[in-house]
Amino acid sequence: MKHKKISWLIATLFTSPLLVQEAFAQDAAAAGDIQQVNVTGIRASVRNALAAKEASNSIVEVVSSEDIGKLPDTTIAESLARLPGLSSGLDRGNASQIVARGMGPRFIGATLNGRELASSEPNRAVRFEQFPSESISGATVYKTQNAELVEGGIATTIDLQTVSPLKYNGRQLSLKADALYYPLAKDIPGGDTTAPRLGGIYVDQFANKTIGAAIAFSYQDQPSVQKNVRHWGFNETNSADINGDGKIDKTPWGFQDEARRGKDKRTSVLGKVEWKPNSDVLITADTYYASAKINERGLQHWTGDLGNWDGYQNSNYSNLDIRNGYVAGATVSNVSVINNDFFYVQDTSVAASGLNGKFNAGDWKIDADLSTSHALRSSQWRDMRQYSKNGTNVTWDFTGDENQSYSFGMDTGNPANFGGATLYVDTDGHVKDLLNAVSLNASRPLENGIISRLKVGVRATDREKSYRQTTWSLTPTSAIPDSAYETVNVSGDPAFIQLKDFYGTASSVFGANAFDPTGRVQTQNDLLSGWKVKERSTSAFVQGDLDGEAFGKTYRGNVGVRVVHTRQTGYGMQSVDGAAATPVEDGTSYTEILPSLNLIFNMDEAQERQVRFSLARAMSRAPLDELRASRNLSVPVDSTQPTTGSAGNPTLKPMMANQLDLAYQWYFAKGSLLSAGAFYKQVQRYIAITSDTTTVNGRPATLTRSVNGEGGNIRGLELAYQQSFSWLPAPFDGLGFSGNYAYTKSSIHEETPSVNPYQIEGLMKSNGGITLWYEKAGYEARLSANYHSPFVRNPTWTAGQLLMNEAETYVTLNFAKQLTPNLQLRFGIDNVTNQKSVYTSANIPVQQEVTEFGRRYNLGLSFKL
Repeated sequence: MKHKKISWLIATLFTSPLLVQEAFAQDAAAAGDIQQVNVTGIRASVRNALAAKEASNSIVEVVSSEDIGKLPDTTIAESLARLPGLSSGLDRGNASQIVARGMGPRFIGATLNGRELASSEPNRAVRFEQFPSESISGATVYKTQNAELVEGGIATTIDLQTVSPLKYNGRQLSLKADALYYPLAKDIPGGDTTAPRLGGIYVDQFANKTIGAAIAFSYQDQPSVQKNVRHWGFNETNSADINGDGKIDKTPWGFQDEARRGKDKRTSVLGKVEWKPNSDVLITADTYYASAKINERGLQHWTGDLGNWDGYQNSNYSNLDIRNGYVAGATVSNVSVINNDFFYVQDTSVAASGLNGKFNAGDWKIDADLSTSHALRSSQWRDMRQYSKNGTNVTWDFTGDENQSYSFGMDTGNPANFGGATLYVDTDGHVKDLLNAVSLNASRPLENGIISRLKVGVRATDREKSYRQTTWSLTPTSAIPDSAYETVNVSGDPAFIQLKDFYGTASSVFGANAFDPTGRVQTQNDLLSGWKVKERSTSAFVQGDLDGEAFGKTYRGNVGVRVVHTRQTGYGMQSVDGAAATPVEDGTSYTEILPSLNLIFNMDEAQERQVRFSLARAMSRAPLDELRASRNLSVPVDSTQPTTGSAGNPTLKPMMANQLDLAYQWYFAKGSLLSAGAFYKQVQRYIAITSDTTTVNGRPATLTRSVNGEGGNIRGLELAYQQSFSWLPAPFDGLGFSGNYAYTKSSIHEETPSVNPYQIEGLMKSNGGITLWYEKAGYEARLSANYHSPFVRNPTWTAGQLLMNEAETYVTLNFAKQLTPNLQLRFGIDNVTNQKSVYTSANIPVQQEVTEFGRRYNLGLSFKL
């Protein structure tokens, strides 16, 4: 209920005209005076963002840095998630992948300084938390298309910008140091409650300001702590009637709990050099590198003997709580319990470098760009697994709404109750993504026509992405004594056991190379899971910037067309009837024409009231991992029967959308906005996983794979209001407010669950947020609350493994005090209300996964010179 109340509150803020009545009282002279004031901090961020939004020929949202090296948040992901129509899923408690306008990460394009980025995810999704505030000066979210924009984002294209050192007046230095505090770690023995965060940026100019240089860095040793309870799902096909009422009672496969603690170390480095020898030449070279190293120790209990296949456990069940045919609670006797003592390690890196030249040649402006982006991800799960020696009673009560209570009828903290350990390495996986691109654009002004500037350009990209995995298990060469274990008590969970010296014991009983994949033979599943995709694309565009007058109103905008040609080839392994895997490849090519039109009509002479209209065709390419050629086939001897199996689909075509946007924007004062907009997207060739009839080796086949479906429409309404209350009497003249609300619907459904399938991944019926800020006399404060209704999400690496991310309200609070002209003290709280992440599976309310990340505090100092 609390989520609905917050949603109603946010929506109400935009239906009451009382919120903006005071704006009419501001006179033009006062507004002119404000323009002469050198503002910084939150007020500067608000004004700069709105100025960029107002000046754009597209419908955009903008994030602007409050000052050098000072985004409104720790990473750009947190800032993006607060923009109208945008939100984010959480990973390890951090805002990460963005969802926008009812569409998930597959529909989000991402660029850095206008260049497409490689991704460490198996698909194309970019993790925006890898961009800290020190390296990013701002971001532009393009909600509408234009021809010069890199193709790939039906929902949005998000362009991140790094600092331009020649735009600064003199030397700039900004340093930050924070102490982080995670109280949840107190509940998990061995967890770190405190950690440091450091960052800084240095900007300078040389050679009579013809050369500019910028260096930025960040380091964060974030404690990785979380508690989790996960339901494994139900036996839908072979359950039995347990209570004798003649109805099938679907029993769970099992469940698990987990407590995790460790390190999530993140570092980034940015280097940028600009050379402007004269007014006709600007050469820029830049490179960005970010890495994340995760090393987490975890403990789990598994209980998986609850499925009651064909009723063989009927007599063991008691205390039944059956809801809508599902056994939501019960006691089952003679069940085994598994203790997992594990380490999860992951190394991720993303690098992006480019060389750009801007030249004036008469009336022509030439822009040449060469770039490369490289992403790597290596991960390994190291699990020391032990089964209970005897069966026990397991009692659980999972009734939905985050209620997950359970108990084991044994002392799970006593090593003597468990058998010998087996080491499972599942899996050692590696993602590689390399993306090279070159582009050449040119533009020139035109006179005596409605087209004020002509732009043309070409671009070529070459991308290769691959995945390889190895799994293995080892039995000990000698028994591990009980004395090698210790009991771990985690608040709210049954006791765990763990090795006192995990790696020392593993080395002594499993071998010094227990975790080294070198020389290990890949399993059949490993071979079939590996893949490689090559993608080569060329594009060209022509665009005209519009500037004129019609019906007594001035207008501006752009009209153009982009033509894209792509050739893709997927590689993988194929197994037929369990035979040895053999290489296989397939692919396709396509050409798409993407016209676009953006118009802004100024409804008054001051251009404060604007009507914006956009019409375009957009595309989002298929996820790269779904373009794999791998397939596992079963071929019946009877040739009249079809081949069956599962596979990737290298012949997938991109998803397309014809889309229309209409918005009214009123910039009624400096840094103030009232806007309302609507959008409609007709999506074609939507990609979903289903059973598809095709032909394999000249024979009919029914495969479970991703296919291009019919699609449908996505439509929505977006409202935004923002104002600085500088006209209020002191001390309230330092107040400001911003808020937004979005309502989205769609006719598109996924193919899962088979009964009552989910709506399109990423669709939030309602989402929005409010921010109240204050800045005056050296004090700054900001309180933000962001809400989203339930939405479908794929939080795992497995394509098509969709879950319902339940409604969330995320609250942050920040304070700052300027101690001296150069030194600022800061304090903040993230996740003030201790919001948990809750996933519900298969539209079954009692099948949930609940994860707690806890609150996060920071105390820090900022120094600027």
